[in-house]
Amino acid sequence: MHRRLVLIVIDGLTPAVFEAAVGDRRAPTLTLLAEHGQYTRATSTFPSLTPVCLSSIATGAHPDVHHIPHLVWYHREEKRIVEYGSSFAALRAAGMARGILDTIINMNRSHLGKDAVTVFEALEDAGVVPAAINITCYRGRTRHLPTLPGIAIPAYGPRRFFYYNLFESDVTGAPLAVFARAEGSIDGYAAAVGRWLVTRDGFDFLAYYLPDYDFASHVYGPEGAGEALARSDAAVRALVDAAGGPDEFLDRYAVVLCSDHGQTKVTRHARLEDSFDGLRDVLVTASNRAGMVYRVGPDAPEPRELAERLDGVEAAEVVLFMEGAEAVARRGGEELRFAPGTDAGWLAEYPDGPVRAWAALQNPNAGEVLVSASEGFELVDLAGRHHVGGGSHGSLLVGDSEVPMLAIGLDAVPRSIVEVAPAVLGHFGVAPPPYQRALARAV
Repeated sequence: MHRRLVLIVIDGLTPAVFEAAVGDRRAPTLTLLAEHGQYTRATSTFPSLTPVCLSSIATGAHPDVHHIPHLVWYHREEKRIVEYGSSFAALRAAGMARGILDTIINMNRSHLGKDAVTVFEALEDAGVVPAAINITCYRGRTRHLPTLPGIAIPAYGPRRFFYYNLFESDVTGAPLAVFARAEGSIDGYAAAVGRWLVTRDGFDFLAYYLPDYDFASHVYGPEGAGEALARSDAAVRALVDAAGGPDEFLDRYAVVLCSDHGQTKVTRHARLEDSFDGLRDVLVTASNRAGMVYRVGPDAPEPRELAERLDGVEAAEVVLFMEGAEAVARRGGEELRFAPGTDAGWLAEYPDGPVRAWAALQNPNAGEVLVSASEGFELVDLAGRHHVGGGSHGSLLVGDSEVPMLAIGLDAVPRSIVEVAPAVLGHFGVAPPPYQRALARAV
């Protein structure tokens, strides 16, 4: 009999902030877990943006497999922009009703790769009871109808499924999660549902997603979101208390605690579209610290010409595109070509840089040209919004790309967010899909 397992994802939590919190009286629960686990700094995916990262955590794959390319992207088959919520204004610019449907339903129902297997699908197929609270990549085997009257669009998620009050597999009495987010309403909702589940032994595996820290970090920067981190700590504490205390919790559950991406301070913004003014059949999608350029018609220049237009653009540090069977990376006037198994030169300076860049380029929903922003820059979204003065993420840089990774009750600690799903499956004795990276390294 395997111990139950809780996966805790604190959105946007950087390794430096986590490490500083351990031993701090404002984060007693994170300290407790750190004292009982193995810890390392792990790597995210690219672009290091929440829909992409959570899909990587849930599927154990980079975007070449799960097909979620960005917060905002161009749907070639439907000839339209998909916007998952770069900002409220960006959702409005892309079409509010369509954007909400894309974010809540279509990302899992039709955008997520058909060959990807989520941890929820694999566990339920093996007779293990999975649960998820608020995680946006949730695809599972169980049909759930929304809680809103008059709306009959189902979501297929894990057996125990809670998504911001919109889908609730059980009546828990949890408060509304959509108001006063700055005061932690989303994490407060998660805590109430998590407490309900723990007291009822309602799962074998729980994905416990806490997004409010990222919201605060966007506003105040990663070093200025201490109050939000204290609320995240309290949300984790709710699980511990519901189990009867630290000893009972650690006796009952194995734990993986991580974030989905890092975050860095941004002091300037740029409009990526300006470099392509006057071109026909070219579409730019950008948000946070990553951008994509699409060729959407016969008059669009070749990818190389589009990439060269970004030479000398201060906001664009690394520019990537495919040329034949090789990928090309450009930075500061230097160019290199690479493919899996070849020397990637300076691209290897970035955490898992060659692997992440190649996988992002192989995503069929990605643009022909990918852009990783320079340190301190944010690329404005469809509505011109940005987080200058606060924090942002999305690039290949270390600050955006490293995440804290803590494991209790596992044989080894994942070194990448794509190793989380195979670690969970291995814990329950479930064979991972063939594409997943095996977890075989101890710290």
